[in-house]
Amino acid sequence: MQKTLIHFADLIKLQHTLFALPFALISAILAWKMTDSFHWIHLAGIVICMVTARSAAMAFNRLIDSTYDAENPRTALRHIPAGLIKKNHVLAFVIINSLAFLISCSLFLIVDNPWPLVFGLPVLLFLLAYSYAKRFTSLCHFWLGLALALSPIGAWVAIRGMAWSESPIPLMLTGAVFFWVSGFDMLYACQDEAFDKAKGLFSVPARIGLRNTLRLAFLCHIAMIVFLLGFYWLASPTLGNIYLGGVMIVTCLVVYQHSLVNENDLSKVNQAFFNVNAIISVGLLLVVILQICLD
Repeated sequence: MQKTLIHFADLIKLQHTLFALPFALISAILAWKMTDSFHWIHLAGIVICMVTARSAAMAFNRLIDSTYDAENPRTALRHIPAGLIKKNHVLAFVIINSLAFLISCSLFLIVDNPWPLVFGLPVLLFLLAYSYAKRFTSLCHFWLGLALALSPIGAWVAIRGMAWSESPIPLMLTGAVFFWVSGFDMLYACQDEAFDKAKGLFSVPARIGLRNTLRLAFLCHIAMIVFLLGFYWLASPTLGNIYLGGVMIVTCLVVYQHSLVNENDLSKVNQAFFNVNAIISVGLLLVVILQICLD
């Protein structure tokens, strides 16, 4: 049983929840700060929703892509093609996590907020549908970006409901996550340029080549910085110089991230993709917490 749990945790890359969860918590912190109404249901619901939704979507992606994974030398040793986990077990895992996500959305009814439950099923279907995107559109990377970018605005709605008068604040953070994830997914997809071309898949590297993909990913990350600054502008005076310092560090990390990858050497893509991005997301969360605590 323990070995099976380890396989499933590795299948969905559970540790990569760090990519989106910190941004959801940043949004939640600002919402709590503005309303002065922290409730443990909010925190528990947001965390459970994030983990279960991502687990369902990631497992579904591995299930749908298992045939391609088996044919791709880079991914042939993933759990399903390698025979470590059976497809029907993965499907059951997807169903369980999907139901757990919808149930966790209902937690917010305790604090008289029906909106997470109202939006729960459409959001879940959007997340699951991403797995098919690369088969028909080169916008697949932006689809993934939007899927993860729903986390900040989702956390905001979970706490404040449909308070549209303040919507630009979480939308700025949503924009930052959208361009951040879209950009680094393009970097990651560079590894499969030849395979995607051979299989007729619509990834950006397969459509416009490595050099142009790297340029587009860099432009996306510049846009991310712009949105992070816009988030500061809208959320000030709650956010101050500490946050701005954090954004400066993030800018340096983005430049470093792109220095690790070029069209002739993709050997450090995983280092740029996983290590640097984890530092960016967790680091920004810690910076916001520090800013709020010292305010």
